[in-house]
Amino acid sequence: MNRLLSAALGLTLVASGASAETTWKLDNAHSAVKFSVTHMVIAEVPGNFREFDVTFTQKGSTDFAGSSLAATIKTASINTDNEGRDKHLRSDDFFNAEKFPAITFKSTSFEKTGTDTYIIKGELTIRDVTKPVVLTGRYTGTVKDPWGNTKIGFKATTAINRFDYGLKWNKALEAGGWSLAKPWTSPC
Repeated sequence: MNRLLSAALGLTLVASGASAETTWKLDNAHSAVKFSVTHMVIAEVPGNFREFDVTFTQKGSTDFAGSSLAATIKTASINTDNEGRDKHLRSDDFFNAEKFPAITFKSTSFEKTGTDTYIIKGELTIRDVTKPVVLTGRYTGTVKDPWGNTKIGFKATTAINRFDYGLKWNKALEAGGWSLAKPWTSPC
């Protein structure tokens, strides 16, 4: 698998219906879209997107197999706790947030693989380039909040090659290696 950017999507969702099909909306206060990338050969730089929306439609009532997931992430909301780097990431060298304001994901299948685990296949679009990706998902539980709302939690992760989506900027380091990790094939 080519890896360069790994992402985690931690979601808390609130039900908006109770039937054979339940639509869950994002609880932003308890959700996150995070990523990390190898930087300067020796460091792992984390970041997140502050603005995103997710809709999750559950098919059936006993588990989440056959469900669907759609997500939109605003590229201008990228945050790595370094304003200079964030400005560069919003530029045409990376996301070009002005021309491509959103990253989108739309599931094509949602398969149960274990008691609380799922494989979520779908189409990820960055900079108008759409590629199939596979998310490894884990259902983290159901809870009723103090106001009587039923909430579910999910965590999903994936790894993508940013070069596949036109995010090609990089700089060779004097001591060898690259400012940002180049794609590599993992042993698994």
